[in-house]
Amino acid sequence: MSRADKQTDSADHQPGFYLENFGFTERPFTLVPDPAFLYWSDQHKRAFSVLEFGILSRAPITLITGAVGCGKTTLLRQVLRHIEEDSVVGLISNAQGNRGELIQWVLHSLGVGFDPADGYVSQFQVLQDFLIENYAEGRRVILIFDEAQNLSQESLEELRMLTNINSNKDELIQLVLVGQDELRQMIKRPELRQLAQRIAASFHLGPLSEEATAEFIAHRLRVAGGSGDEIDEKAGALIYEVTGGIPRLINQVCDMSLLYAWSADSKTVDRKIVQSVIDDGVFFGAEVASGEAAE
Repeated sequence: MSRADKQTDSADHQPGFYLENFGFTERPFTLVPDPAFLYWSDQHKRAFSVLEFGILSRAPITLITGAVGCGKTTLLRQVLRHIEEDSVVGLISNAQGNRGELIQWVLHSLGVGFDPADGYVSQFQVLQDFLIENYAEGRRVILIFDEAQNLSQESLEELRMLTNINSNKDELIQLVLVGQDELRQMIKRPELRQLAQRIAASFHLGPLSEEATAEFIAHRLRVAGGSGDEIDEKAGALIYEVTGGIPRLINQVCDMSLLYAWSADSKTVDRKIVQSVIDDGVFFGAEVASGEAAE
């Protein structure tokens, strides 16, 4: 049966293409953040502990940074599943704009009604009243910014000002900033030293080691219903070499390698199959990773 015939048959009977070939119940290497597939490397365990500590200890600001694709958003979703029920959580992704727009992002995320025609002062007062009301009722308010590297310096300083809203010794709002490497560099600027001083807990996620990459691959294969051996050791070594241990890139090359193995009627991904994926140029991330390494 040709690859085209197999794809047509798969489309009619098995939407996962290679799932039946390997006995998977779902694709092991999708790019959608899924806590069920989270691989707990040593550094991810430490990052989770830092996040949890920051929230439970009422740290004014908790900072988590890392390279693109290192699992920050997946880790964040895992933490959200463990936040106490008496907490009010606002999650904001890719917020941009000036301080007036930032307040509106915050109010929207917390589900607080406001008049867009009102000025900054009025909207800030609405937020402050909301924080005081929830504090009086024993609820903590946690504001989480994902992709926080997109915030301007003005917006970051405004967030620092939010942590000044307090009642006696208690913080009325906690901030969790999650972003790429450049976020950490931004906060280190002298102009943002007051913000840096408010960060009580922080962690930086780096790429996986070669050993952890092999464990990551086997873990995801098992979670998807496989044995963990569908991608052999030599293939795993090449995958680490071409991805630099970045989970998102690992997912991309593994997904395509499983597809190539299925089209070749193979039950195992070996180094030759991974090399074919790279040589055919279907794994664009390899070129990006190589370019970054050269720089």
